[in-house]
This record gives sequence, C-alpha cells and structure tokens, in this order.
Amino acid sequence: MSDQAPEETERPVPFLRLGPRPDRTTHEGWQEFRRTRELFVPVKKISVAEYGLMSPRKKSLYDLHRAATHVNMRMEETPMSAVVTTLMRSRIQNNAMRIGPSTLDGLMINGGGYQGKTETACRTAAEFEDTWRDLFEKNRAYYFDPMPGTRDIIAPVAYCQTPVKATPIGLCEAILDYYGAPYGKNLRGMIRNVRASIKAHATTVLIIDDITRLKMHREDDQDTLDLIRGLMDLDVTLVLIGVNIPRSGLLREGWHDPRTKQWVYEPLKKGKSYNPDASTQTERRFDLVNLDPFDFTTDAGTAAFVDHLESTENQIRLFNAGPGTLSAGAMPEYLRRRTHGIIGLLRRLIEDGLTKAMESGLEDLTIGLLDEITINLGNIPGQYGVRDAESGEIPDVDTSPEPEQGPERKVETKSVKPRKRRNTVLDDRGSPPAAEA
Repeated sequence: MSDQAPEETERPVPFLRLGPRPDRTTHEGWQEFRRTRELFVPVKKISVAEYGLMSPRKKSLYDLHRAATHVNMRMEETPMSAVVTTLMRSRIQNNAMRIGPSTLDGLMINGGGYQGKTETACRTAAEFEDTWRDLFEKNRAYYFDPMPGTRDIIAPVAYCQTPVKATPIGLCEAILDYYGAPYGKNLRGMIRNVRASIKAHATTVLIIDDITRLKMHREDDQDTLDLIRGLMDLDVTLVLIGVNIPRSGLLREGWHDPRTKQWVYEPLKKGKSYNPDASTQTERRFDLVNLDPFDFTTDAGTAAFVDHLESTENQIRLFNAGPGTLSAGAMPEYLRRRTHGIIGLLRRLIEDGLTKAMESGLEDLTIGLLDEITINLGNIPGQYGVRDAESGEIPDVDTSPEPEQGPERKVETKSVKPRKRRNTVLDDRGSPPAAEA
C-alpha cells in the first residue's frame, strides 16, 4: 500500500465498499477477496494547517477517509505468522508439483482465538492462487479440453468452515456451497458430489476452518473426521485451522522430538466410533504448526512486539500523533497488559481508540483514552457472524484497564459476605435441670 492519495474515479467515494464484504465461503466471494485484498489506499497524511484550508465538505470526506484508513490498516507480518506462512507456502507448492500417486501431506494451524490464523492462511493461499492462475492463463490449452454447455470454473483454492454442530452432511454442504454444486439426495450422493467438485474444478488447496468444533465425543464428529481424511486421496492439500488442536481430540497429547523437530502423538485409545487405523493416518499425514501470541519472556519477543507497534503507528492518521505514539514510554507495557500480546485484541483496541480520538477531538492515542475503552469479547462476531465459545474461539483473558491507585479512584475488592448462622431449632440441648423441692 501507499500513503499517496487515491486517484479520482467516477465513484463519489472511491475508498468505500459498494455492497457487503466478500463471503469467502463461496467461489465468487473468494475471488473478490483475492482480487481486492491489497487494493485499499490509505488517506494521505496532511498537517493541521492544510486541513484548516479545506472546505467543510472536503473536511468531512477527509475524516471519512481517515476512519476508513484506521479500520483497514494492513495486516503486518509477525515472527509467528512468518513461520506459518513459510511452512504453508512450501507445503502447498510442493504438493501442487508432486506427480506421484502418494497421498499428500496436510497441515494443521493451531492457535488461540484472535491470533490471525484464518487471515494468515487465507492470504497465503490467495498468493499461491495468484501465481497458479498466472501459470494457468499462459498455458490454458494444456490443462482442460473445453466442454460445451458447462461453466468452466477453475478453483485452485476452496475455503469452508466447519458447522457449529459438525456432521458429515453439514461439512459436505459447506464444501458444496463453495462451488455452488447440488447437494445430492443422501450422504453417499453428497460425498460423491464433493469428490467430483474438487476434481472437476482442479482444486489444489482445501481450507477447512474452525476444525476444533469437532468435539470428538460424538459419533458424528468421528464420522466427519473420517470424511475429511478421505478427501486426502484427491490430490488436494488439506489445511485445517483450529483452536487448541492437541487437546481437542483430533490428536492425542504428544511429545516433541528435538531430533526431527516434529510432534509425536500417541494413538487414540478411546471413542465411541474409534478406528485405530484412522487415528494413525491423521497423526502421520498432518504437520502441526502453532500461531502464538507475542512472547514477552525473551528480549527478542519483546523487541518484535515493539517493532509491530512501530509499523502500526505509521498507519495512524491522527493530527497530534507521531513517532512513539504506540512504541514509546509506558504505552508498550500498557498494550501488552491489555491485550496479552494477542494480535486480534491489539488491533481491536487500537481501532476503537482511534475512533474515539477522532470523535473527542483529542487526535492522539493516550493511556487515559484507552482506559475508557472496553474490549467486550462477547460482542465480537466471528467469521460471518458465528463464534463458538466452547471451542476456544473467544480467548479467556482479562482485557480490562488496571484500576489506578489513588483517592479519586477506589480499588475494587472482593466483598466477603457474613456467614449465615446455623439453624439450631432442632438441636438436642439435653434434659432440663430438676426443680428444687
């Protein structure tokens, strides 16, 4: 992206989207996301004096463009996301060029809620598709013969989400919805249509998000996992994204082999519909990569966090903000405590703070202003309006501001209720003393 002002177009407000955001769970929506993911141009930085010379209408449009810039800040790469991107890119490319009939290895991306797993995976897959489509367009005649009466759609990447209540039918519907293909009359027909769609559209990468919605204590969950495992025979790279995958039941608790730098997991021993061969295949065919928060236990992790804040503050368009707004003084420690190094919470806090700074006229981000902002995780919708708290998609962290010590602000303490007295009506108090004669 560039800091230069966007070119004038026929649209009255060229920096605003016309219509809803692209739905990546459909082929058309994914293509719109792929084509437009880097097209937004932030507003040009100007001084207060230049702003004062604008007409009221131009000021209003400039403020609107500033607000759009703040909510569309580019996603900065972190050391943690770089590891995921590198492994995913190499796995997709190697599998796509493999000629032999062997089953392709898959990838599991593990991490907590709001870590940016989905965005990292989708952007990496979109970059691969850009390259793959460019090769296809240059050599279109060598791939497929034209079929009269059919719609020729090449879909190198397919993205879908695991339903909240996962069943084989629900997962088949999610995959078929991406292609716009018919469901089929029964489960067998749906599975046949899924396999046919993946093959007919030349899909190379299949991303299944929120995989840990499979709780693995229901028979439907095990059947759905068997279905996913069966798709690996279709020359497609499976990328599964979830929260706390090692503890979800998809893989048993494992140990890290320092020699091979791989995770080794014991076979699944329990389960209502347990299949020992299936469990072994799952553990053998998938690599597990973690997308963690910033690590503040090391100097390198702390430095990476500060570097990320510096990159973010360069995108701020507040008149009184400048170098060091986020990365100097007590602000880095404050942001670390409020967000625990979770990239999604950090982004939300900064975005809400920028909006409040513009509305209040402060035109700067301060700790006092951020103290007034509550990160209410319960009101944050997930992908297309759904988040499953039971699957860990909402992190269990304390994001409230730390109460100040002072006479003007009381420190909240846990009140201790007095213990309720025991009812002694039915107690045996012994025989009454004899009356004196």
